[in-house]
Amino acid sequence: MHRYLNTTYSHACCAFLFLLWTTLGTTVVGVDGSQQGIPLSVVKLWASAFGGEIKSISAKYSGSQLLQKKYKEFEKFVRVEDIDGLKLVKKLAKNMEEMFHKKAEAMRRLVEAAEEAHLQHEEDPELQYEYFNAVLINEVDKEGNSVELGKEFVLEPNEHFNNLSVNLSLSVVQVPTNMYNKDSAILNAIYWSEALNKVFVDNFERDSSLIWQYFGSAKGFFRQYPGIKWHPDEHGVIAFDCRNRKWYIQAATSPKDVVILVDVSGSMKGLRLTIARQTVMSILDTLGDDDFFNIICFNLILVSDITNKEHFREHLDKLSAKGIGMLDIALTEAFLLLSDFNQTGRGSICSQAIMLITDGAVDTYDSVFEKYNWPDRKVRIFPYLIGREASFADNLKWMACANKGYFTQISTLADVQENVMEYLHVLSRPKVIDQEHDTVWTEAYMDNTLGESQGPVLMTTVAMPVFSTKNQTRNRGILLGVVGTDVPVQELLKTIPKYKLGIHGYAFAITNNGYILTHPDLQPMYEEGKKRKKPNYSSVDLSEVEWEDKDDILRNAMVNRKTGTFSMDVTKTIDKGKRVLVLHNDYYYTDIKGTPFSLGVALSRGHGKSLFRGNVSVEEGLHDLEHPDVALADEWTYCNTDLHPEHRYLSQIEAIKLYLGKRDPRLKCDKELIHEVLFDAVVTAPLEAYWTSLVLNKSENSDKGVEIAYLGTRAGLSRINLFVVPEQLTSQDFLTAEDKEGVFNADHFPLWYKRAAEQVPGTFIYSLPFGAGQCASIVQSAAKSCAHKPVSACHGRNRRSLWWLCAALDGMCSISCENEDINCYLIDNNGFILVSEDYSQTGMFFGEVEGAVMSKLLSMGSFKRVTLYNYQAICKIDAESSASAHSLLDVSIFKFLVEFNLYSWWHSDLTATAQRSGRTMVVPCDTEYPAFVSERTIKETTGNIDCEGCLKCVNVYLLCSYPPSHSLKRDSHTNCWSISDDLMFLFLPLYSRLKLESCLH
Repeated sequence: MHRYLNTTYSHACCAFLFLLWTTLGTTVVGVDGSQQGIPLSVVKLWASAFGGEIKSISAKYSGSQLLQKKYKEFEKFVRVEDIDGLKLVKKLAKNMEEMFHKKAEAMRRLVEAAEEAHLQHEEDPELQYEYFNAVLINEVDKEGNSVELGKEFVLEPNEHFNNLSVNLSLSVVQVPTNMYNKDSAILNAIYWSEALNKVFVDNFERDSSLIWQYFGSAKGFFRQYPGIKWHPDEHGVIAFDCRNRKWYIQAATSPKDVVILVDVSGSMKGLRLTIARQTVMSILDTLGDDDFFNIICFNLILVSDITNKEHFREHLDKLSAKGIGMLDIALTEAFLLLSDFNQTGRGSICSQAIMLITDGAVDTYDSVFEKYNWPDRKVRIFPYLIGREASFADNLKWMACANKGYFTQISTLADVQENVMEYLHVLSRPKVIDQEHDTVWTEAYMDNTLGESQGPVLMTTVAMPVFSTKNQTRNRGILLGVVGTDVPVQELLKTIPKYKLGIHGYAFAITNNGYILTHPDLQPMYEEGKKRKKPNYSSVDLSEVEWEDKDDILRNAMVNRKTGTFSMDVTKTIDKGKRVLVLHNDYYYTDIKGTPFSLGVALSRGHGKSLFRGNVSVEEGLHDLEHPDVALADEWTYCNTDLHPEHRYLSQIEAIKLYLGKRDPRLKCDKELIHEVLFDAVVTAPLEAYWTSLVLNKSENSDKGVEIAYLGTRAGLSRINLFVVPEQLTSQDFLTAEDKEGVFNADHFPLWYKRAAEQVPGTFIYSLPFGAGQCASIVQSAAKSCAHKPVSACHGRNRRSLWWLCAALDGMCSISCENEDINCYLIDNNGFILVSEDYSQTGMFFGEVEGAVMSKLLSMGSFKRVTLYNYQAICKIDAESSASAHSLLDVSIFKFLVEFNLYSWWHSDLTATAQRSGRTMVVPCDTEYPAFVSERTIKETTGNIDCEGCLKCVNVYLLCSYPPSHSLKRDSHTNCWSISDDLMFLFLPLYSRLKLESCLH
């Protein structure tokens, strides 16, 4: 277990590589006009002086030596425990099972209430009833009177619902725009479903972590709790129809194999063909991830995921009407396909159906049905008659009735949606008759359910069907609707104690189809002006993020709901893919009972497989925990404050005090985590006084640029100390909730913490916010890991404060970085520029600025390339292109490898632009891209660069006991390099390298 300190500078305790770049036979012109060489001993002196200053400032402001001393004092109170990964994953799965069960029980209470209310209700065709319409509530006419169905509805902001204005006592009803909101059948269903209000409120009181609860009626309306006002789009339309949502479809029907037969004979022209296309697309919208489908003309049944459905949608636009319809052949082909899938067990092994979309049938084709479907009638037939003609309706009706299906006629585009939905009611009949109240869980999906201010949130939904229990309708199998509630994936993460998983460890869950429910590498959004959902984000397979598992051993075991272990070496990226860590992960997995999900835990070997246990008194721990500089990880659950309403407004520190005071037995807390954070508070407490003394004794000009010091522990405790007033901070977001990568989150440790964890104890690492090039000053951080626990502190320094070296060496330098003809850089071990005289270059990849030099470093072995893959990328392609969206894009195609124009490929959106002019479209794609890591094993090498009239000689030496450093300088009047006395430093985990390059023009 580790703890971290971050400062701008760092010192290394091991060997460093010195790279000397010179032009063969050249000398350097001094400031007095004389020529002089730069001996290696002088360069070593530069490195020593620079490193000494770095070490001094880092040690002074981090307080690392004081912290190491305190851990040494507490060593006898500490023990290290190994983590039993299999035991851990089983415990976490049990916690999730209990949480899921709690949500499912809330839905069961809604089902019972709904079925009882319907049983007691007598249908009244003349019913007049005023309900709270979600769109019309609180609306008034020109005279100031409430509009019809627009009664006054009290709404108040609620923190639990992201400060949206809601009503916690009542629900509202939304009716699709294309439906009459006072239709008799709808009014009757709305009336009896009012009984759900009481259960909504009761559920929320029992489980205050619930968010939206709802009832989607088979009639089309949607009842939502808590009540909230809905707003139409700019066209005055609300297109939402609950019956199209996956949670409704999955709960209403069983998994199914569907073959869609589309008549494209010569009579299917114009509007008829347009309606047929829309009918097919509407049917595709009703298919879930457990369904299989095909459209005749294609010879393969496919799983109904987003990618396959989009593929068929593209081809629907190319359908044309010509020739004679051969329906008997098409029906035969459909039956053979379904039979093959049923016998081989490759389909849903449940319901099967044929959807026939045509403008007429000249025969009943009973011979085909007799051969393939009778007498068992396992395949249901659903004919959709397109157009107003009714001459062939009888034949199609006979097909439906003879094969346990349903006939509908679609005359206009407006009829499509409602008529397509009818088949769902038929397929739901077996479940209704058998009263199978199956609980279904959807795959992960993005939703703005908590308002635009929070943005899209990753969700899953638990849903259950509601049936009619009246004796006169029971045998007919009438589906009344579906109840459901949303569960943010963030809620699942609260059941996972991040501190037990280690710095690089994580938990993940997948569905029975192998799709990701939650995984830290899932990227559901992309940036294009504003955040948008990726087309296939809900069907990202585990194999696309754990891609090193080439044989899908882990994925297949989890899909088959097994319990076990698996190990492999992995290449993990951090900092939005800019940096690479090579780890050995041990995976532990098991199923979550009562759900279609399986849970996995990945633990990195090393510090990720052990826990650090300390022991201090509760009184001492609480005293130090209440210091003003202490904060706890916002998204970690030290105590569950969601279980009871009176606990919701407690901070985690307040909850810990209440728990340890034993004043409320209802408060549930993580005892192990609390004792660990109390220990951390006591051991790190002396730093507060130490940092305060530095502030009090700091003169106006001493160490100018030092802004902030901070510390973080594995238990999520942070200490922060400012050396300037808040208004003077270079970055106002640093270490705040807006700094997502810099703070403890539910699913990851801060970036600076993760980087420092991989360092040898006693070393510092540097970081710089990428894209900080426009800042007037540069915030840098160095993180240090101590022998027992990780520690950290950070400060920002003005750029000019780094160019002090020549003055420090008492005039030994002939030229300086202040010289306009000289460029100086500070780069890190992944090749990114930390400091440059040109502010716009900070954060850039060094190869973008000096591609020839970076190429030479690669060929010399100073850096190595690591190939990475992104199987969730988004690419722009020519809209007319028929090429597959899933071909692997190698960045070398775009000459990035040659020119090192790589920076854009480290953004979360790996976007390849279409090469042709014209309209483009965004599609999912797979990309290959490089990252670069400094090579630690290089000892000594030489090389040359031909630079238009001059030859640069590169010498690499291994130096020991020198601070981490790299230097490069360029004569700005040529493309060549010149030696100078200013250094560019490259910081490595165990050592660093000092580089110099020279070339006169």
